[in-house]
Amino acid sequence: MVLSLLGILASVLAAPAGADTRRTPAECAATLDCTAADIDLMTMAERLEFVRAMQEGPGAQLGVTDRWRNIEGVITFFRDHRLGAPGTWVSYVDAGIVEGIERGIAIALGRSDDGFGNPGSATWATYITGVAEGTWATRGAHDRAWSEAEQASTEHGVAVAESHGQYATGVEQRFYQFSETYRWALRNRPFALDLLAVYGWLIHPDLAGARVPFYDWFTDVRESAPSIKGCEMAYGFAQLHPIAGVLGAAGLFLAYVTELFDEYQAR
Repeated sequence: MVLSLLGILASVLAAPAGADTRRTPAECAATLDCTAADIDLMTMAERLEFVRAMQEGPGAQLGVTDRWRNIEGVITFFRDHRLGAPGTWVSYVDAGIVEGIERGIAIALGRSDDGFGNPGSATWATYITGVAEGTWATRGAHDRAWSEAEQASTEHGVAVAESHGQYATGVEQRFYQFSETYRWALRNRPFALDLLAVYGWLIHPDLAGARVPFYDWFTDVRESAPSIKGCEMAYGFAQLHPIAGVLGAAGLFLAYVTELFDEYQAR
């Protein structure tokens, strides 16, 4: 009888009612095995901590200490604008991206081959291994590999959201178009630079001549400032005046460049 009472007491003390069972950013960065469902429960501030911890911890072993600064910028924007509460479309999509990075690092480190059903995991692992081995000899090759990995994990995040009955609102869908344009720019460096050479003077008299440093700034995954500025601009467009009459990624790219170049010059 006494032993039974002690057992009950021990179980109550071990798992108090209302205990927070969510996994912490530090734990997830150390184990690299938190699922998208775990990440969905995190606040944006916690996800920011998680992404930074992955880069500074296990990522450092592979030379990727700064390869997701732009994603830090997006998460910072979500945090500052109170977007992406757990269980929302934004949260699930972001969780899919972060999970892909996490599992990509785990696979690249040789800890596991399990991508947790996220197609981006293996693609991120290929990208990370390429960075570690010096495979990406040019900026264009590097950016394409990064973009393809984020595209795969982003699309998985969208699928996860929809599996939970969460679909993008009109504003969210227009904002999402900006992320698609960003990934398009990463994959199409020569073509995008040609567009700026031909049409840049119509946007700003200095753009054509400054197209390479501007483009490098806009697409630098190791910087958070351009993504924060880009998110601010894209969300403003999405809320107030969606871009009408613009077709294709190239057209959207030129439309966004108008605002982005001003930010570039003012930095």
